[in-house]
Amino acid sequence: MSDATRRRGYLDWVRGLAVLIMIQAHVLDSWTRLDARAAWQFRWAIIVAGFGAPMFLFLAGTSVALSAGSKERRTGDRRAAARAVMKRGVWIFFLAFVFRVQSWILGWGQPRTMLRVDILNIMGPSIVAAAALWGTLRSTRARCLAFAASALGVSLLTPIVRSARILDALPDPMEAYLRPAYGSNFCLFPWLGFVFAGAVLGVVLDGVRSPRIESRLNAWFFGAGSALAFGAYGASFLPSLYPHSDFWRSSPSYFLLRTGILIVLVPLAYVWEKLAVRGSWSPMEQMGRNSLFIYWIHVEMVYGLISIPIHNSLTHRQAWAAYAVFVVFMFLCSMAKDRVVRWWNAGTRDKGQGERDKGKGKGKGPKGKGEEEKLLHRI
Repeated sequence: MSDATRRRGYLDWVRGLAVLIMIQAHVLDSWTRLDARAAWQFRWAIIVAGFGAPMFLFLAGTSVALSAGSKERRTGDRRAAARAVMKRGVWIFFLAFVFRVQSWILGWGQPRTMLRVDILNIMGPSIVAAAALWGTLRSTRARCLAFAASALGVSLLTPIVRSARILDALPDPMEAYLRPAYGSNFCLFPWLGFVFAGAVLGVVLDGVRSPRIESRLNAWFFGAGSALAFGAYGASFLPSLYPHSDFWRSSPSYFLLRTGILIVLVPLAYVWEKLAVRGSWSPMEQMGRNSLFIYWIHVEMVYGLISIPIHNSLTHRQAWAAYAVFVVFMFLCSMAKDRVVRWWNAGTRDKGQGERDKGKGKGKGPKGKGEEEKLLHRI
């Protein structure tokens, strides 16, 4: 397999960084004392925490384009490739409800919490939408333009959707997918836009066929992402075009600022992999490849019954120390999970081989003896 078609470890590295940010956000939110949250360190930590979910969604969009492109090359069927990726989105959407039921059972919460919209509830439909859009277009240019326009459109519509009174008539569970409800900040506007934005990079990367082109492309990503981030930051000081807009939650400027930073992280991870990692095993990539597993198990550990004694009870420094210990624990859990999966797969292969050998042995008798005689005759 060539360097251009192998799994891109630097994308897993960025996903691993998202895992660290995600754990940081949840640990500090759940375990830090209320009187310690006024410190400037905590406020900056919360700002950084705001990049975790966009990183996951952005990389999900990148994976949509890469996976669909790979399937199309193998099968020659563009629409079948798009449907396969759409099925993955449906599966993630289903897992979102399984996760909520698990949280309700383990946390002894109210049944209403099962309707809470979390990142998986948004990621699933967003993957379906991105894969469907990918499947309707053929050329790289058309797909890039469509995804970029869709991401920009979602960001521009977000303040309008969030303040639209007509949505008040919708049932609460439906409204929650369009604007924040049930105490969650996750909704399709603007989070869907990050998946579309990530798909732009995925489409471009999918067309790379040589390491040299990939290197030049990442340099271009760095320049484009930096320009977008600085431009969005400057635009944030201009008067808002919307009567109701919150910079930290619904502003298109903040969406584009974060998107620019996410784009820059990709070439930075690429350079780090080339200069520092150089093909060796990477703990960050290890956590990135197990991001869903870590997400699934860590939420209940941080917010659930198991950690109740330290909820809202640690100083800022103690919370950071606990975070460091917890990250190591999650890393070890991911290693154990991979070992169990390898053991299970090896056992399955051995069992399958045994069944095949047993099937061959059934040929003993007159027919099996005749086959052996033919073989001896040929020798």
